[in-house]
Amino acid sequence: MPTAAVNGIEIYFERHGEGPRLLFVNGSGATLERLGPLLDILAAQFDLLAHDQRGLGKTEIPPDPYSMADYAADIAGLLDHVGWDSCRVMGVSFGGMVAQEYAVTWPKRVERLALLCTSPGGVSRSSYPLHELERLDPAERAARATQLLDSRFTPEWLAEHPGDRMMVEGFAGGGMTAGLSEEQRRGAAAQLDARRFHDVFDRLDRITCPTLVAAGRYDGIAPVSNSEAIVAAIPGAELRVYDGGHAFFAQDPAALPEVLAFLDGDQAAGATG
Repeated sequence: MPTAAVNGIEIYFERHGEGPRLLFVNGSGATLERLGPLLDILAAQFDLLAHDQRGLGKTEIPPDPYSMADYAADIAGLLDHVGWDSCRVMGVSFGGMVAQEYAVTWPKRVERLALLCTSPGGVSRSSYPLHELERLDPAERAARATQLLDSRFTPEWLAEHPGDRMMVEGFAGGGMTAGLSEEQRRGAAAQLDARRFHDVFDRLDRITCPTLVAAGRYDGIAPVSNSEAIVAAIPGAELRVYDGGHAFFAQDPAALPEVLAFLDGDQAAGATG
C-alpha cells in the first residue's frame, strides 16, 4: 500500500496513467475506494495522483482539530514525496476548497486549476454546512440532502429519472458517516469541522495560473453565486455553468470532457451557459 510520510502522518495515495501531471483532490467524506470510476477516467488522460485526505480512508487519522492549511500542506508534502515541483490540480467540492488554499499558498506549483462545485468561504460565500446534516434524524437528513444535491429532486422528478434516484440513494441514504468505525467517524467529523472555517476569498488574487470554475445550475451545497465570487477574485478565471446539481459532472455529459480538455491545455472546448 503506497503511503507517504507527510506532516507527521502517513498519507495513502495512488498514481496511475500517463500524460500531463494531474493532482485530484476529493470531497467531504470521499475516499479513493469510492471514487474508482472517476479516477479511471482521469488516469486515461493524465499522470494522475490522488490521495485519501487526512482523517479519511486509508490515510492516518491524527489528533484533531485539522485546518484547511493542514490539508493544503499535506498536498505540498505529497508532491514533494513523488518529486513533482508543479502540476495541474482538480478539486471537487471540499477538494476545491483545499485546492484554493493550496493554490494561494504555493501559486507557482499550480500549472492549471479546475475548481468544481465549490466555494471560497466567508460570510455569504460558504458552501452549505454539511456538519449540520449529521445531526438530523435519518429521514429528515435524507430529505434535506436530496434537495441540496439538486434542487430539482422532488419525488416526482426522481420517479422519472432513475439515474438521479441512484445518485440520491448513494449520497443521502445513510449519511456521510454510515458504516464507519468510531475512529473513522472522528476523522470525518474533523474534516467537516475544518471545512466550517474555510475562507480564502481575500487571497484568491494570488492565483496566477489559468483557472476554470465549474458549477451546477441546481446545486444547493455550492450555489452558482459562490463560483461567480471565485471567478471575480481570480484574475482571468473562467466560469462554466452546467445542467445539474452538486454532481453536475456526472449529470451533464458535456461537463467532464470540457473540464479535462481545459486541464489538458486544450481551450477549444466551448463554454456552457
